Amino acid sequence: MNVYSSDKIRNVAILGHSGSGKTTLAEAALFIAKVTTRMGRVEDGNTISDYDAEETRRKVSVSSSIIPVEWLDNKINFIDTPGYYDFVGEVKEALAAADLAIIVVSAKSGVEVGAEKAWNYATELEIPKLIFVNGMDDENADLDKVIEELKEKFGKSIAPLQVPFKEGGKFAGFVNAVKKEGRKFVDGRTQACDIPAGMEDDVDNMHAMISEAIAETSDELMEKYFEEIPFTVEEIQEGISSGIETGTVTPVFCGAASLQIGVRVLMNSIIEYAPSSARQRPSIKAKDLKSGNEIELPCKVTDPPVAFVFKTIADPFVGRLSLIRVFAGTIRKDTQLYNSASETIEKPGHLYVMRGKEQIEVEELRAGDIGAIAKLQSTATQNTLCTKDRPIEVKKIDFPEALLSMAIVPKGKGDEDKISQAFSKLLEEDKTIRFEINKETKQSLVYGQGDSQLDVLVSKLKNKYKIDVDLATPIIPYREMIKGKVKVQGKYKKQSGGHGQYGDVHMEFEPSGDQSAPYIFEEKIVGGVVPRQYFPAVEKGIQECVKAGPLAAFPVVGLKATLVYGSYHAVDSSEMAFKMAATMAFKEGFMKAKPTILEPIARVDIFVPESNTGDIMGDMNKRRGRILGMGKEGDRQKISAEVPMAEIFKYTSDLRSMTQGRGSYTMSFDRYEEAPAEVQQKVIEARKKELEALREKE
Repeated sequence: MNVYSSDKIRNVAILGHSGSGKTTLAEAALFIAKVTTRMGRVEDGNTISDYDAEETRRKVSVSSSIIPVEWLDNKINFIDTPGYYDFVGEVKEALAAADLAIIVVSAKSGVEVGAEKAWNYATELEIPKLIFVNGMDDENADLDKVIEELKEKFGKSIAPLQVPFKEGGKFAGFVNAVKKEGRKFVDGRTQACDIPAGMEDDVDNMHAMISEAIAETSDELMEKYFEEIPFTVEEIQEGISSGIETGTVTPVFCGAASLQIGVRVLMNSIIEYAPSSARQRPSIKAKDLKSGNEIELPCKVTDPPVAFVFKTIADPFVGRLSLIRVFAGTIRKDTQLYNSASETIEKPGHLYVMRGKEQIEVEELRAGDIGAIAKLQSTATQNTLCTKDRPIEVKKIDFPEALLSMAIVPKGKGDEDKISQAFSKLLEEDKTIRFEINKETKQSLVYGQGDSQLDVLVSKLKNKYKIDVDLATPIIPYREMIKGKVKVQGKYKKQSGGHGQYGDVHMEFEPSGDQSAPYIFEEKIVGGVVPRQYFPAVEKGIQECVKAGPLAAFPVVGLKATLVYGSYHAVDSSEMAFKMAATMAFKEGFMKAKPTILEPIARVDIFVPESNTGDIMGDMNKRRGRILGMGKEGDRQKISAEVPMAEIFKYTSDLRSMTQGRGSYTMSFDRYEEAPAEVQQKVIEARKKELEALREKE
């Protein structure tokens, strides 16, 4: 593959709703550019970008992949991304390397949630956008309806550049709304043709829409627009180009990727209109780690190298590949790179350009390009590679928090350690998951974005790492507490020849008022009825008892234990005897002092379209939640609530279902609170079965 300068490179993320045709579009581009001799199909599992076994099996993208295409003496680095919400981390990584976003929209289904999210992600990062309306060959395709939806959702920047027409009931071509010239598809290419009769009004309407959009790009064009002076073709083309860069113009193209129709025009337009790496990012903001100041980093091949690792591929057989976007300088095989995060020197052995899973070795990677480096020792996703004398940190990717948690239960004995080792690799690849071993429940927990993502992880554990696991509901960390005050005696007396055992304590148990501490221990012994040397043994008995309370073996909190009286035997008393006496007193006293179960309460902030507000509030009530307040945040409603954690651990999937994927939320632990009596009974019964099952396994 040739080496290109930054003004000849276009880095393009392909985004959109799942099933809209993103992978098919990338496949069509490869075929048209003669990279492949046969166009693969998602349904057949033979596309270049969906090469992972999980993608082949599921027939959907689950990770982003780089698809470079050489076209018109330029290089377009397409980045095919998943459309399903669970794999948003892959989309975020792609956008960190991209200079342009193509949002694919179905001509039949219209603007779906995935397209809305793609628009928002690109807008947040100030990345220019094009829209490709795919599936125009479908008998139910309706471009006019799609354009109206686009205008309604995304505003007046929408500028459709083509008006399609049919022949014999089939999508046959389009009218270029800029030049008002007909184009007919013949063998995937376009040929000039007359504008079909009766289309003049549609073409004029689209032309007016374009004019309105580009009028925003300069004061001169705005003045001409208000004076109703028609724009020249050159003015429109320049306005489209500058409008794409500033985000004031979003051109809309149409086609049928599965038939390669309209894809050639799209690629031509990317070269003609879309900004190159040098134009879109003539400089980026980064942090100079020596001074601590924010600096502008020019996209110059002559400057010291700076590259950002936006994605890592960790394969147990191939090893680790670090995918990089070069923001400055030139990286060669012998270039020494400094990792500013790990503060280590890395030496690239081989440089690659990726095309799906294919690794094409290259001599160098220049500013503006995307490539890969194999087997870097101390480098991870989000690290910046630079020079030691100029340590730089490129802004990191804002990944969403993982909120859906499930327990991992290995099917094979002794697989616990293997799971931890496998997840160390999986976490390198996916920064939107978390893995932990809960200290309290001893469960291995995985946190992710949704059920599909966790299902993919389970499959990867089995197929890549030979570990068979099930996913189970995590144990909710309840607590036990007393509400009353009691005084009880605990006497431990044992005689079996020789020295016996004797310990006698009278203790008061009551709430301490502090749930942050398991217990408070005090002694009020008068006259030495219990010698001081046995006080620590009494406390140790309490200390061990609060680890698993008598109600359901959950940790005890908020307990005050006071040693008020007792007796001892000069020969038979021992620390062990007093510890046992305290244990007996605790078990009796706890059950007499109005014991209760506390449940963890979460604070949640839910962000949804206004139309979903009623459904969300009703659902919160069903979950025993309390609404704390509401307010407008951007174009969405923010609903703040408190809700028991037991009622919300699978809320990610439920919220997605209620809002068609438009809702999101944040969650944090707030406090413990007494559970209702009926809930307590269910918790105690479930815990009993849980402990019995554990004993059977042992």
